Amino acid sequence: MFTINLNKSTDELLHKISEDLARKNVLVVNQHASERTAMRSMLATLNLSSIDTATRSAEVLRKVQKKTYDIIIADYYIDDKRNGQQLLEELRKKRLILLSTVYMIVASERHYHQIASVAELGPDSYIVRPFTVAQLQWRLVRAIYKKLCLGTILEYIDSGFYSEALRACDSLQEKDPLFHFDVLRFKGEILNTLGRYQEAAQVFSQAIGIVSSAPWAHKGLAMAYRGLGKSKEAEVIAMKLIEDFPEYLAVYDFIASLMEETGQLSDAQEILQRASVISPKNSERLQAIGNIAVRNDDLDTAESAYERVLKYRRGSSICSVEDYANLSRVFLSKGQVDSARKIAKDVLRDKQGEPHGELTAHVIESLCCSQEGLASEAKEALTKALALRDALRDDTDKTSQGLTIDLAHACFSAGEEKIAEDLLSKIMAENHEDRTVLSQVQKVFTQIGKERIGQTLLARVESEIVSLNNRGVKAAQKGDLKSSAQMLIDAAEQVPNLQFLVNAAKAIFSLLDESGWDGEMAEQGLRYLKMAKEKDPLDLKVISAGELYHQVARKYGVNVWMGERDPGAGENYAK
Repeated sequence: MFTINLNKSTDELLHKISEDLARKNVLVVNQHASERTAMRSMLATLNLSSIDTATRSAEVLRKVQKKTYDIIIADYYIDDKRNGQQLLEELRKKRLILLSTVYMIVASERHYHQIASVAELGPDSYIVRPFTVAQLQWRLVRAIYKKLCLGTILEYIDSGFYSEALRACDSLQEKDPLFHFDVLRFKGEILNTLGRYQEAAQVFSQAIGIVSSAPWAHKGLAMAYRGLGKSKEAEVIAMKLIEDFPEYLAVYDFIASLMEETGQLSDAQEILQRASVISPKNSERLQAIGNIAVRNDDLDTAESAYERVLKYRRGSSICSVEDYANLSRVFLSKGQVDSARKIAKDVLRDKQGEPHGELTAHVIESLCCSQEGLASEAKEALTKALALRDALRDDTDKTSQGLTIDLAHACFSAGEEKIAEDLLSKIMAENHEDRTVLSQVQKVFTQIGKERIGQTLLARVESEIVSLNNRGVKAAQKGDLKSSAQMLIDAAEQVPNLQFLVNAAKAIFSLLDESGWDGEMAEQGLRYLKMAKEKDPLDLKVISAGELYHQVARKYGVNVWMGERDPGAGENYAK
């Protein structure tokens, strides 16, 4: 990354940016070879030489995980109705590209109205065919210029320094009104992220007062209302938003999560299915449809959704054994044993040489045999599965909750009730806030005719979690931070759920704040914080723990590295 003195004149800055284009890594996304070649030639004319190409969205997802791109130029239509805007939303949601990455969409004239309607929803620039090299250069230079002016804010947000990002917003508003509207957007989103919903609502209302049609401002206001407990008002705003901007897919996901929170599971499923019609290849949303359809006992919809997930992910780096397990589970619930057994063969073939694939196949086979009344065969497959699981204890698949629940189900069916209850107790404890996982667990108990036992077990687990947590919290309230930290560390080691991981991290950082900096202890706290981020990076509790760490580190003058993508960036430190 090059540096630019923003005190220079705009003309000087734009000239400098044009000169430095040659240093940029570019990814061109287009399904047509002739158009990819034409874009390469144009970029080469601008002295750009580091140019990669991709023909499909799945290929993009793979490439951005291996390499950092400064510029992504994506065609509006990529593959089977999957467009560049929808790809951008997925890349942003999964945090696969930095906010500093320039994302440009290319479209034909006849699709201009579609581009114009979504231009504010994410892309940094768009260009309409036909265009010249000079026009392309100007679009890129302007987009990069804007990124540079907002650079401090973007870097802080990417690094999780939300309070610093907020201060940078205020500073830029005072110094340079050029990007006032953009700064308002960042400021409102940061305030929502920090749980400062009343302030966020004021900022988004201010933005709506300037440009009433800004869709992101209405979505931000809806999110603020949700945080303030005004769920109905939030839903009304969001529903109106998808009427006005039907391709604003992030709003569908927001509405669905809002409906799920308020128990409107059928409505949540319906809204996700509407989004899936617009973007039929978004595998993450399809998985959400499958999950909620299972909870609604809509097995046909679940089967269709999970089949499409497997179809779109198969052979890619994002395909996991859970994708196979989800579909096999639905087939078994429908009594289609042959179809489930075919999934077992598929996972063995597709994940050949991978122990988790073999484990999945054994679990599915055990459940198939149990359903067919083949007790000895079911027991044999289960024995193989348990042996494999023991061998993989130090290499746990991060998406294996559903498979572990299936393994417990197989244990119940084979008479291994103690192993089954231990497995499910651990799953419930580590995912006690995950409605989908808890629903899967309860469904197992219902299927084996032990629904009341399942409810009792869940109540016991929740009671134990509260007890473990309260001991550490009470010690902290009494001022015994050392004992509190140790108790919460013990709890996190015993049950690494999000709540315990966050509480342990916070307890460690609070102890450091009081007793002085200890590098080894800080590393332990950061390890817990990283584990919590892997579960949910945008959870308010996780963000709060990160803010506390930054605050304590600054107090002792400890450099906190910014920019998780580039450990060699020695200048990227904040105090």
